[in-house]
Amino acid sequence: MSSGPGGVVGKGKKSNSNRLSWFVARRYLASRKRGRLLSFITWISLAGVTVGVTALIVVLGVMNGMQEELRDKILGSTPHVLVLEHGPSLRMSDWRPVMDSVRTLPRVRAAAPFILTKVAVLRSEEYAQSADLYGVSLEMDPDEAVTEMEAEILQGVHDLGPTESGYPPVVLGSRLADRIGAFPGDTLRVISLENIRPSPYGHLIPTVRAFEVSGTFTTGMYEYDVGNIYAPLEVVQGLLGILDSDQVSGLSVRIDDPWEATAVGQSIRDELGFPYWVQTWIDTNQSLFAALQLEKLALGVILFLIVIVAAFNIVSTLVMVVVDRTSEIGILKSMGMNDGQVLRVFVLQGMAIGVLGTVLGTSLGLFLSWILHRFQIIQIPPDVYFIERLPVSVNPGDVLLIIGGSLLISLLATIYPALQASRLQPVEAIKHD
Repeated sequence: MSSGPGGVVGKGKKSNSNRLSWFVARRYLASRKRGRLLSFITWISLAGVTVGVTALIVVLGVMNGMQEELRDKILGSTPHVLVLEHGPSLRMSDWRPVMDSVRTLPRVRAAAPFILTKVAVLRSEEYAQSADLYGVSLEMDPDEAVTEMEAEILQGVHDLGPTESGYPPVVLGSRLADRIGAFPGDTLRVISLENIRPSPYGHLIPTVRAFEVSGTFTTGMYEYDVGNIYAPLEVVQGLLGILDSDQVSGLSVRIDDPWEATAVGQSIRDELGFPYWVQTWIDTNQSLFAALQLEKLALGVILFLIVIVAAFNIVSTLVMVVVDRTSEIGILKSMGMNDGQVLRVFVLQGMAIGVLGTVLGTSLGLFLSWILHRFQIIQIPPDVYFIERLPVSVNPGDVLLIIGGSLLISLLATIYPALQASRLQPVEAIKHD
């Protein structure tokens, strides 16, 4: 049973050794003249780690916020899946049985017909603005709406009911209304760019119809607010000359999980077969989100170099300490401190800088991210970035990755100086001037 006391003594010696290494490391972190203050070069290394971690958290939070904001804006006005039909006119004729079949599929929450066509909107003779005209079926229940915009129309938030003038109603994006100077109650002329008929004299005459502005909407997505307008499905069918044949552009589908759009689209394709095909919101916006992801990666790598530069500061700090304290290291080793304890001294010193800088950088980064998210103080040009204010969304996984990477780099930065210090011979070290 003699191993018991020996084990206790061994643990006690190890604990005392650790305390001694930490005590020496703390003394080496401080200035010679003022033992309670960190040395100037230590402050520089600490600031480098802090700034690097702070910049990484804020920038990656902004990139995540951009992706989430754009995704939410897109899904608010875009169906998860579109069901279309091959053909010269890109129209779907017998769409009601197809819609019933789609609604019975797993993970499909709602399906509805839609019409999308390019039009020109005229408020006066001097200026015409192009826009995307969406035809919305008003026969659905609000709970069966495919997009948030359609749900608001069906709930009466945006009125597409009868108008005082008797003209069919139309709802405009707020920026489009501002651009052409249109207000609720005004009359617009909408020119179809598809339903063009030849005149007896051989000229091509587009179909023109008067609409009354029944309201405006704001999604926060510049591209939608300046280019989208909504009208009843039957009215748009009449504008395109397909009311009698009851044709639509296709079916819009909402599913339980937008990220499963590809799998659900494949099941719809398998169920319907030719001549039907599907297009998901992921396919439509793939290039946009790929560009954002690449930009996030590039900025992350560039800013991570700040942490690496800070690691070089840690290396230089420890090397200078080793040079400056060579005689003291020799004295400590002559008094019984072994190579492992000396190695631990400089590892602890470097890790203290890395841990403290990481903690300060993380705290400052999270605080700045909260300020930017809470007060939205930075405005950006919406015609370039699609949204008006800088969004911030901090991903816990990104924060943990930044913390882990910063601590790992700080640890690696201590290896060379610590090894150099541990290999010093007591006699040569004491003789060092």
